Amino acid sequence: MHGTLPPDPPAVPTDPVSVDGEFDLVLRPHRSLSPAGFWVIMIILAVWSFAGGIVFWLVGAWPVIGFVGLDFLLVWWAFKASYGDGRTRERLRHAGGILTVERMDKRGAIERHRLPSHWMRVTLEPASASTKRLVLTSHGRSLVIGAFLPPDERTVLAGLIAEALQRARRAPGSA
Repeated sequence: MHGTLPPDPPAVPTDPVSVDGEFDLVLRPHRSLSPAGFWVIMIILAVWSFAGGIVFWLVGAWPVIGFVGLDFLLVWWAFKASYGDGRTRERLRHAGGILTVERMDKRGAIERHRLPSHWMRVTLEPASASTKRLVLTSHGRSLVIGAFLPPDERTVLAGLIAEALQRARRAPGSA
């Protein structure tokens, strides 16, 4: 069954940069479990819980069936909450000297930030002892991006953005 599922694309595309430094990236959180995998796990868990509930009922501990059902519902809810978080997106577009960052949360609300890119700095700042956050700074404004990405992908993304901005600065006609 899993051979027919399309492969999960990387959260950070590897070739988003054009020759003149303009680019369009869509970042999204990685979800290792496909929707089909979710249903397989839920069916297995339901069968297992039902069988366990029957065993408890047969030995006279019928109130346990309610708790087994509650456990199943909590696991289902946790997976659905995780998939909801997986709908978040960040889109980074660079064109005409402006970097636009559009964030879509799990409910579909969109927030837009426009930063001039000519003097933009791309930095990885320590967020804790083991992780760094990716920060874009331009004209006194800072914006953290890719917070949902693993640290190694943030590092790759920082390099891609910095490379694109360098190309844009070297392009003919850039001020």
